[in-house]
Amino acid sequence: MSLGLGGFPLQSSHLFRFSTLVTPSLSFQPPNPIAPFPYRSFFVPGRKNSGLGCQILAYKSEQEPSAASMELKKEFPELIRNLYPDIEPYRTGFLKVSDLHSIYWEQSGNPNGHPVVFLHGGPGGGTSPSNRRFFDPDFYQIILFDQRGAGKSTPHACLVDNTTWDLIEDIEKLREHLEIPEWQVFGGSWGSTLALAYSQSHPDKVTGIVLRGIFLLRKKEIDWFYEGGAAAIFPDAWEQFRDLIPESERECFVNAYHKRLNSEDMETQHAAARAWTKWEMMTAHLLPKEETIKRGDDDNFSLAFARIENHYFVNKGFLPSDSFLLDNIEKIRHIKTTIVQGRYDCCCPMMSAWDLHKAWPEADLKVVADAGHSANEPGIAAELVAANEKLKHIMKKTWPSNE
Repeated sequence: MSLGLGGFPLQSSHLFRFSTLVTPSLSFQPPNPIAPFPYRSFFVPGRKNSGLGCQILAYKSEQEPSAASMELKKEFPELIRNLYPDIEPYRTGFLKVSDLHSIYWEQSGNPNGHPVVFLHGGPGGGTSPSNRRFFDPDFYQIILFDQRGAGKSTPHACLVDNTTWDLIEDIEKLREHLEIPEWQVFGGSWGSTLALAYSQSHPDKVTGIVLRGIFLLRKKEIDWFYEGGAAAIFPDAWEQFRDLIPESERECFVNAYHKRLNSEDMETQHAAARAWTKWEMMTAHLLPKEETIKRGDDDNFSLAFARIENHYFVNKGFLPSDSFLLDNIEKIRHIKTTIVQGRYDCCCPMMSAWDLHKAWPEADLKVVADAGHSANEPGIAAELVAANEKLKHIMKKTWPSNE
């Protein structure tokens, strides 16, 4: 059966206004602003909705979740689903990973807790303080780092010796530098790509995986976002991205932007970087957010984000084949994993999460019915916290006491 928003059959007539369900015979406003919507009788909350074990979840996206409302009674009613409070790192530093590159890293939370490494998106996006909030600071030792050329790492926006395999080596060097025997891996968007590639390279070092907004770095995914697919959903934003490139060069926007992002003229680089970054920022949320879009105007951020991201995409992620990550699932099949995916993710469309789920049915797929790409969408954030809580409960049985 073909399913639409929230798991309803496509042949049924349903309308959604700002994530509030409306049907021809029923107008329903959930009393809890982030409570799951009611499913038809054949969709019982908490029940797996397909033979592959996909769970479809709906949240009210236009309101920020409260601590009380995030305590949802779904499959794991005891799990916390609200973001943890802001915390500061207790230790920071730079690790020289090559003759050229030094990466910024930080530790926060419990120094004796179970280690988790956060892999940021882009590539080139860098980390931010809010990334710490997905994890229980009493249980987790939270490790954030900026990948080569991103965030505080140096040299800024550098493309030399900057490949997927370099980053995988950096993750291992950081783990060894911090004297961590094994750790949980958490990554979204490009971070999901890197999390898969790292875990497949070092499965014995990984205790669990949480993935969000799946990106398998296949040609069809890049074409969807940069060659006109996502433009069907965001034509207004697409025109701003498109119009920087002359019609004579529009056969491949990734290549056309590559030329400008590597121009000897810095203003040409900055103009291309702003346009490239704004296109992604304008499509990252189900309901676009002005503060996110404004990140494209930050030349320091946008230059690293656009140059590094484009560099990876022109080079097909430096992976040996289009299906490389799917072909190597067997190496990590045994690792406890949760996949969180927004149904209306225009940056990393759900086809990739679904393809990953079919190749890896042992992984738990959570589809948030009224969410886009960003980890900050209320439903996405709730399920990411819950996924970490689920792994926490499992690891508490084996991880040494951190009292």
